Order: sequence, then structure tokens, then C-alpha cells
Amino acid sequence: MKVLVVDDSRSSLAAIAGVVAQLGDCAVETCLSAEIAMRLCADSQFDLLLVDYVMPKMNGVDFIAALRASEPYRLVPIIMITSDEDQKLRLHAIEVGATDFLNKPFDWIELQARVRNLLALRRAQLELAERARMLAREVDAATRHIMDREEEVIWRLSRAIEYRDGTTGEHVSRVATVSRLIAEGMGFAEERARILYLAAPLHDIGKIGISDAILQKPGRLTQDEVETMRRHVEYGCRILEGGSSDLIRMAATVAASHHEKWDGSGYPASLAGEAIPMEGRIVAIADVLDALCSERPYKRAWPIQDAYDEILRCSGTHFDPACVEAFKAKWPDIRPLFEAVTNHPAQQVA
Repeated sequence: MKVLVVDDSRSSLAAIAGVVAQLGDCAVETCLSAEIAMRLCADSQFDLLLVDYVMPKMNGVDFIAALRASEPYRLVPIIMITSDEDQKLRLHAIEVGATDFLNKPFDWIELQARVRNLLALRRAQLELAERARMLAREVDAATRHIMDREEEVIWRLSRAIEYRDGTTGEHVSRVATVSRLIAEGMGFAEERARILYLAAPLHDIGKIGISDAILQKPGRLTQDEVETMRRHVEYGCRILEGGSSDLIRMAATVAASHHEKWDGSGYPASLAGEAIPMEGRIVAIADVLDALCSERPYKRAWPIQDAYDEILRCSGTHFDPACVEAFKAKWPDIRPLFEAVTNHPAQQVA
């Protein structure tokens, strides 16, 4: 343990330091002024300070007040040494952060007892702080483990949805990546963007409730089949409803709203404008972009530039104009994801 004694009297410094050093379990440093002591404390961490009240330029109370403003010394025990019995002075010293008092002339046995007790308090503080840091590390590790497992389950499930949908491409991963990029462009916090990245792959989870005859039909769907296909939103909501985690709740929101349109012409609820959840507005752009750039049984994949122009053209009708602006800003990062898509095998409608 490191102890600092601050006193403008050399004789007092020597006496106090000598008595404290006799305890044998601490290193003692001395200082003749509060100004020098402040510099020492800035460069080194002490575990206990003994500070004289009467000193030139900066007295003991002012020194304690200044030191307590520094985070490393917020809880370090400080003994103020004074011959002044003024109760107001003592109350003021306590208010600014003095832990204990020692009267001059001091009794060396009393001095050692107070120092010993406060060093024990400091050791307890340090042990508790280390224990808290250790627990925080353990919690972080456990949380990371849970998050890794959660991500693994999401990606395996989304991959299963792709195969159920009759595709083997990277549709869900592209939708997830584009969604995260747009979210970042919209100013999402890092954690919220990460959750959207994991929620987006579940946007079409309800398709597991649609028959193979419709999902894998080699051609355009009839109107009745379109209506049946649209029920995948309802099925997705049922699968994801009532989730307890932020991820599942966001996935439910995305599944329910990514087919809504800014002008209210979408489905299933014909929501318009800001009534559509932001996450749904973002995933809508990512989902349509990937559908345009992907080969379908009834169409060729669009050229990348044409798909980009189409997203911009639908700003204010299909898509939220603000999300489209974020999409434009992130286009240099998005475009490379689709450069080879047109060479992929045919894929079912997203």
C-alpha cells in the first residue's frame, strides 16, 4: 500500500512518515506542498493520504476538494491533520471529502491505529473493485457466448428457410447485410443495427407455412396463389409473436411490416408513412433490391444499376425517402454484394 504525507513542516513530515513506516506493510512518500502533491497524485496512485490543514497557497481542505474531483481518488481514504478545533472547519472538511481527522500534537499509537484501519478499508475497496471487474468480465464472456449461440441459431434457421423456399443462394445474408448498412446510414446505434442484422434473415420465416406447389411453382403465380403467398406474413407473425428477447421482437416487427409501402399500398395492414416500423421500412429496400438482382423462373436478374435506379424511383411511393437517402449513401458498400448475383442459379421469389 502506498501512503502520501503532505505537510509544509519538514519535522512533521519526518515524524508522521516515521510512525507510519513502522507499520511495515506500506511505502511512505512525503511532500512539502499541496501543489506538488497534486502532481504526484496525477502520476501515481496512492492508497492513503495524510494532509495538514495549514499550508501556504493551497490549504488542506482545498487540496482534498481538488483531489476528490479526480476519479482515481474519489474513494481513497484521506486523513486531515489539524490543531484547529473549529467545528465548522471539520464539517467543511467532511463535506469536501475528508475521511478522518488527527489532532496535533498527535499520539503515535492513535496515528498508527487510524492508518491501519483506513488501509484495511482501502484493501477492502480494492478487493471489491477487482471482484466487480472479474464478475463484469465473466458476465461479458457469458453474454458473448449467448449472443454467439443466438446468432448461430438464427443463421442456421434462416438457411433452412432458404432451402424450404427452394433456393440455395445468399438471399438472407445479403438482405441482412444491406439492412445493417442502411440502418447505420439512418443513425442506428451499433447494437440496434446488429440486432436488425440478425432479425432481417427471419423476414420470410412464415414461408414454411406455404405449400411447395406455390413456393416452387416454375412461373408466375395466379391471383389466388398470390393471396395465399401473402399469408406468409401472417404465419411469420404467429411464429415470432410473444418473444422475450429484443432480437425476436424485432424479427416479429420485420416479418409483419417489410411488405408495407410508404404510400399505404402494401400489405398486410396497408400501413403508410411513419406508421410503418422503421425496421420494416429498411428491410423492404434490402428485400426488393435482392429480388430485383436475382434470377427468377419467370425473369432475368436486373443489372445492378437498373435495380439501383428502381429503388430511387420508388422513393416516396414504395420506400421511405429517408431510408432511400441512406441507401444511396451506402451504395458503394452495397454494390459489391450484388456484382456476381446475376450469375447465380434461378431463385424463387423472395
